[in-house]
Amino acid sequence: MFSLFAQEKQEKVHNEAIPEIVEVKDTSGLSDAEVRKIAEKEEKKVEVKTQDIIKTIVESNSEDNVDISRLQSPWEEMSPTPKAHDWVQTKSGEWFKGEIKALYNYKLEFDSDEVGLYTFDFEDVTQIKSFNVMGVNIEEVAIFTGIIRFKNDEITIIQGDKVFTFNREQVISLAPEGERESSYWSGKVTLSMDIREGNKEQYDYVAKANIKRRTSNSNLYFDYLGRISSRNQEQTANDHRFNQKYDRYITRNFFWTPIFSEIYKDKFQNIENQFTAGIGIGYTIIKNKKTEWDVSVGPAYTYLEYVSVSSGDSVVSSPALEFSTKMELELSPRVDFKYAYRLTWTDEKTGIYKHHMLGTLENEITSWLDIDISLVWDYILNPEKTSSGVEPLKSDYQLLIGLGVEF
Repeated sequence: MFSLFAQEKQEKVHNEAIPEIVEVKDTSGLSDAEVRKIAEKEEKKVEVKTQDIIKTIVESNSEDNVDISRLQSPWEEMSPTPKAHDWVQTKSGEWFKGEIKALYNYKLEFDSDEVGLYTFDFEDVTQIKSFNVMGVNIEEVAIFTGIIRFKNDEITIIQGDKVFTFNREQVISLAPEGERESSYWSGKVTLSMDIREGNKEQYDYVAKANIKRRTSNSNLYFDYLGRISSRNQEQTANDHRFNQKYDRYITRNFFWTPIFSEIYKDKFQNIENQFTAGIGIGYTIIKNKKTEWDVSVGPAYTYLEYVSVSSGDSVVSSPALEFSTKMELELSPRVDFKYAYRLTWTDEKTGIYKHHMLGTLENEITSWLDIDISLVWDYILNPEKTSSGVEPLKSDYQLLIGLGVEF
């Protein structure tokens, strides 16, 4: 019954046409440098006009009695011209020079030599002036590539012979386009270590990595969680979990997943190798300044090799149905909570029901360094007995404390 349901679900997803977002590229034939010159010409017109206003105010007053209050407004209109970097201005009036990594979920990731990798709330950003060509995903319209200018809650995408303008609320995401592949990537690596020597020898190594490649209409995630432990030269834990997920966005809230996969190894859970792959659809339930919560579901297939079995085959496989959810909460400017839960239904020979839960409290020390506290809960409803008759426990728990480095 389960196999038939999974097969019908998979056929339905394959047969349904998934709409693709239209992409509007620059067809003028001009180089990126030439497009930047077009953007600079428009800015210089505003700058010359502002300079004339300032000059008029100064000349209309005596040398000893210049009304500074009249100069404030036109002076604030002056802004830097991008020569080799992107520029971002916040509500405080401060300008930051660096490189835009991505804008997604109302968060603007910005890499600066002065402050490192920093995330601005989009609502706190008043101006953006890009040096690099950006891809901008406009909700229910298209993806536009070009040099961007953002001001007065409007974003302008400048191409060689065209200019497009949209409201702030229409922007789903943006990311650099062009020749630098490194612009698309960011991530975080967290390490935990405990080494003891003396009357007893014990060590514990835990590594957690989250790497993502984000463009204006897609996200590619790689997640790794691994642990190796030993006590008195006898290994007590050795497990590794590697996940991949590729999402393509159709609207601000709806996305589909052409492929997700997982590789899992845990010999103490009697799992030599486990591989799961599938496709899915998803929806973002909440997306605002403080909270993001999305869910996804889809058919999959599981291949499993046991370390040893008391009876039957040591290599089994099964159709599967996977459900996952992710949530991110900003508890304070320096503390975030991230929660990920994934459950998989299979047939009896591959465990029936299993889930992986990871909750992390991230405490920011600097713009690139965090102290992370994580709780992990892995569960298998029907673990397979080993050849010696030992049945692994259904639940495994881990409490991890480590330093996380963002890049």
